[in-house]
Parts: sequence; C-alpha cells; structure tokens
Amino acid sequence: MRVLVVDDQALIRAGLRGVLESEPGITVVGEAADGDGAVRRVREGGIDVVLMDLRMPRVDGVAATRRLTADPGASRDVAVLVLTTFETDEHVLSAVAAGARGYLGKDSPPEALIDAVRVVARGETLLSARAMTTLAAHATRAVAPPPPTRSSLDPLTDREREVVLLVARGLSNDQIAARLVISPLTAKTHVNRSMTKLGVRDRAALVVTVHASGLLDAP
Repeated sequence: MRVLVVDDQALIRAGLRGVLESEPGITVVGEAADGDGAVRRVREGGIDVVLMDLRMPRVDGVAATRRLTADPGASRDVAVLVLTTFETDEHVLSAVAAGARGYLGKDSPPEALIDAVRVVARGETLLSARAMTTLAAHATRAVAPPPPTRSSLDPLTDREREVVLLVARGLSNDQIAARLVISPLTAKTHVNRSMTKLGVRDRAALVVTVHASGLLDAP
C-alpha cells in the first residue's frame, strides 16, 4: 500500500512516516503540507491511501478530499483517511460528506492507524467510535423516522446482531474477528449479510440503523 501523508506540521509527518513504514507492506511515497499539494501529488499517480489532516493553510483537508473524490481521473479511486485532533460534529460530517473513507483522532494508538490504512485500502469504511456516533445521530435526525423499535433488527441472527453492534461501535472487520474469535472473512460475510437483510447499502447506513433500533442500549 502506497500512502501519502498530508499535514502542515513537519514533525507530525515524520512521526506518521515512521509509524507507517514500520509495518510490512506499507510505504510512504510522499508528503504534502496542505490540501493543494496533496491534490497535485495524488494526480501524479501511484497512491492508494491519503492520510489527510483537516486544518491546514490555503486548502484544508475537507476541500482537498472533495476535490479528490470528485475527480474523474486517477484520484477517484484513492482512499482518503482523515487523521485529526478535531472530532466535533461539524468536522466529522464535513469530512464524510466530502468523501472520506475513514476518520480517526490523532490520539489513536499506532496499531489503530495501521489497521485503518489497511481497511480503507481494501475499499471498506472505518470511522472512530466518536465519528460513528455523530454520523448516526445526524442521519437519524435528518431522516426523522418514527420511533424505532428493536423489531427492525429481527431479520438478523444472534451472531449478526453481535457483529453489527461492534460495527456501530466503530470496529473494523479485523477487530470484530479478533473480538469474536472468528476469521476476518467470516466477519465481513456477517456484515454483508446484515446489510442485505436490513436493506442498507454501506456501513454508515448500517450504523444508523443499529443506533435507531435501540440495540446499543440493550442490557
């Protein structure tokens, strides 16, 4: 996996490079100090994941993400993983709406960052628990559904309920597999089957459904 590190602070870029390149199979192929530099570098090609800061001079991370995900060229398939100190509702919603595939706080442990890079590179979505909660709350308010009941999750098996609960808490397929002592492929299968049964198209919508069902509050 080829990663571009984007942050306006050189020391942070150096630290992130060290963490990422300590992991076999991950190579940092470039750095950028702002969103404009990130977009230019991605358009040169050879990048799988952009590790994107949000607050930067000139062009911020949200604007850069929007430009990358809207690009019909080579940058369209590049995964943007936001890594920031800001996990306010406004920042989370703006980044996800711009097309970010992942969202982590800078206080995350190194192993969580490495796992997130691998997850988004596979085409999956990984949001921190805080970001997941924000997205679910916003989506639920926006849709304004009737008062939910747990019966909305009746189509799921007991194991699928366990899995979607962990998804709603921000865990990746690999983390779910470790928690439940199953293979990552089995975890992914449970997630996909649950989305099919509940009629949702992605993990974000699955999280919204789980939050609305009340399952997270179940004893």
